[in-house]
Amino acid sequence: MAGEYIQGRGAQKNIHNIFLKQQISKDFIEAIDDWEEDKPQTQHTVVYPKSIVNKVSSPDVGMAYSANPYQGCEHGCIYCYARNSHQYWGYSAGLDFETKIMVKANSVKLFANFISRPSWDGTPISFSGNTDCYQPLERSFKLTQGMLKVAEAHGQAVGLITKNSLILRDIDILQELTKRDLCLVYVSINSLTEETRQKMEPRTVTAKQRLKVIEELSKAGIPVGIMCAPVIPGLTDHEIPKVLKAVADAGAKYAGYTTVRLNGEIGKIFEDWLHQAYPDRANKIWHSIQSCHAGKVNNSEFGNRMRGSGELAQIIRDSFKLHCKRNKLNENPFAFDLTHFAKNKDKQLKLFEN
Repeated sequence: MAGEYIQGRGAQKNIHNIFLKQQISKDFIEAIDDWEEDKPQTQHTVVYPKSIVNKVSSPDVGMAYSANPYQGCEHGCIYCYARNSHQYWGYSAGLDFETKIMVKANSVKLFANFISRPSWDGTPISFSGNTDCYQPLERSFKLTQGMLKVAEAHGQAVGLITKNSLILRDIDILQELTKRDLCLVYVSINSLTEETRQKMEPRTVTAKQRLKVIEELSKAGIPVGIMCAPVIPGLTDHEIPKVLKAVADAGAKYAGYTTVRLNGEIGKIFEDWLHQAYPDRANKIWHSIQSCHAGKVNNSEFGNRMRGSGELAQIIRDSFKLHCKRNKLNENPFAFDLTHFAKNKDKQLKLFEN
C-alpha cells in the first residue's frame, strides 16, 4: 500500500461516505489543492442534539438503552463498529471518525430529562454503547461525570465500558452507585501486547494501565468485568488465556467477548490498515476473519454475528469458556437493584403534591 504509516492513528485514510453523492480524490501527486495533512489533528465541534438516550434494538449486545455524550472517538480503534455511524453526520468512517469529534454539550440536561419522564422505569442505561464515554475530551467537558451525578441522584442504574483510565477520576460517584447495586463497569481489553495495542488502538491507555484500572475499581468495591473484544483471529486470539488470567488476578469478576466483524465501510478501512500495519501476515489474518463468517468479513445475523461460526470461531469460543472457568470468572452473575429508582421516583412525585 502506498503512503507512509500514520503513527498514532488507527485508520490510515478517509474513505468515501456512502451517503454523499460527490467525493474528493487526489488524482495527481503534484496537485496543490488542500488535502489531508500527513499528521491530522483532532478537532471537536460542539453540538446540541434533541436526545441522548437511545433504545437498542439488537438482541445480542447485552444492553437495552445506551447514552453517548460524544460522537466519534479519538481512541481510533481500527475495528470500531461505531465508525459507520459517523457517516450519518456527513463525515468519513476513516480518519474523520477519530479526528472530528462531536461533543454533545447538552448531554447532562437531556439525560436528566429522559430519566425524569413519568413513564421511565429505571431500566439500566449503558454509557459507551457507541463511542467511549471516557475518551480524551471528557477530561475537559466532564459530560460523563455530569451524567453519572444525575444517575446517582435519581437512583438510575448504569453500566459503563471504557478503555481509558480517566474513569478513576469518578470512582467516588461509582462507589455511591455501587452501594445500591446501581453500577457495573466493564474495561475493554483484548491484548496484553503493547506493540499490537499501539497499532490497533493507538490513543488508548496501555494494557498495563487498564489492569490497574480493574485493580483500583475492584479494591473500591465496584463490580468490574472485562470485554475481551473484539477477538481478532490470527492476531489476538492466542492471547485469550493470558488476558483472562491477568484480569482475574487484577480483580475482575466477569468477562465477555466478541469475534471481530467488519460491517459496512469498516472492512475497507481495516483491510487498508492491515496491509500497512502487518504486511507480512495481512492475508493470513484477513482469511482467518473470513473463516469465522462463512467466507465473509461481515455478518449481520442476530445470534451469530457477535461470535461467528465455523471451526476457528468454535475454537475461540471453547478457549474463552475454558479460561473463564479456570479463572473463576462469571461465577456469580451481577444483578442491578432497580427498586432504588422506584423509591426515588416516589419521593419526587410527593414533592409535586406539596
